[in-house]
Amino acid sequence: MTSRAVTPPHAGALSRSLSLSLGAADGRVSRAAIKARFFGIMSVSPDKRRKMESALEQIKKYTVVVADTGDFNAIEEYKPQDATTNPSLILAAAKMPTYQPLVEQAIKYGIANGGSEEEQVTNAMDKLFVIFGLEILKKVPGRVSTEVDARLSFDKEAMVSRARRLISLYEEAGVSKERILIKLSSTWEGIQAGQELEEKDGIHCNMTLLFSFAQAVACAEAHVTLISPFVGRILDWYKENTDRKNYEPQEDPGVQSVTKIYNYYKKFNYKTVVMGASFRNTGEVKALAGCDLLTISPGLLGELSQDHSAVTCSLTPQGAKECDLEQVHLDEKSFRWLHNEDRMAVEKLSDGIRKFAADAIKLEAMIKERMFNVKNGQ
Repeated sequence: MTSRAVTPPHAGALSRSLSLSLGAADGRVSRAAIKARFFGIMSVSPDKRRKMESALEQIKKYTVVVADTGDFNAIEEYKPQDATTNPSLILAAAKMPTYQPLVEQAIKYGIANGGSEEEQVTNAMDKLFVIFGLEILKKVPGRVSTEVDARLSFDKEAMVSRARRLISLYEEAGVSKERILIKLSSTWEGIQAGQELEEKDGIHCNMTLLFSFAQAVACAEAHVTLISPFVGRILDWYKENTDRKNYEPQEDPGVQSVTKIYNYYKKFNYKTVVMGASFRNTGEVKALAGCDLLTISPGLLGELSQDHSAVTCSLTPQGAKECDLEQVHLDEKSFRWLHNEDRMAVEKLSDGIRKFAADAIKLEAMIKERMFNVKNGQ
């Protein structure tokens, strides 16, 4: 009697499944190919699986990834948790043909609410920022950051008033303030505005244009929700003002600044979270894996999704506890002095405010011109 191998009941299904996955048009493929594929799948080591993952996927294991863009159509591809905007990003998006209906909607809102021409333009600007935020919130499960006009950076009361106005526009559209972060410049006045909004209104704030340790300490003591220390702009300053032009990621002065701030916050148990921002390359991003959040441009998100190098977690609460840092407390005078001692931070804060203000003025001019055309039936 001739002996015959017994085929397990599921073998046929497995064979068909692997045949199809191997790309055979008629579903047939050699037993050798099936065996090689099956045992290849089963033998992939954890290290190899990590290599197969993109750098972006690896970073998401340690850090909340946020999209830094006003182009909400670019958000869908990378599936970030949150998104951030600023006047420069909104200006760029508002020029795109895709978003013209949104610009028209904001202009009509400004006209309908009446008032002086200046008031109509301001209302249209606020509405435009909120409209973009609303569209972004359809794409992300978390929060969107909407920025208060940088020209108000030294006027606490004006920043508080504008922030409340933006939140009211979101709430009128049916969106809770819990899904919004109000971005404020990290001037002394901005930090105090953030503290008032958090304590009195329950409005969560994102302190931006943060370059110095003094700014970070003051924000933590104001109990704001989140800070956005800039990485790339710090690197820019050092390249422009020193002889050194190249830095390894861990030596990057922007990376070192955010690392120090993160460690300080975690060592002394501050509730304010750290979101690294303004990146110039993927090396900076990967060097800050483990930071609470990282807000990344679509361009760098794309590079990270194609990068399959290993990413290690650089920042941890446990590591922060072991850092040699002393706790400090700052009143207004000591804040201004300590911040003033950091030439880079003073120059980059001023430069950042001027640049955001300049883009807000450009956006305002565009809206004013379009508003004039609408009123005149053009």
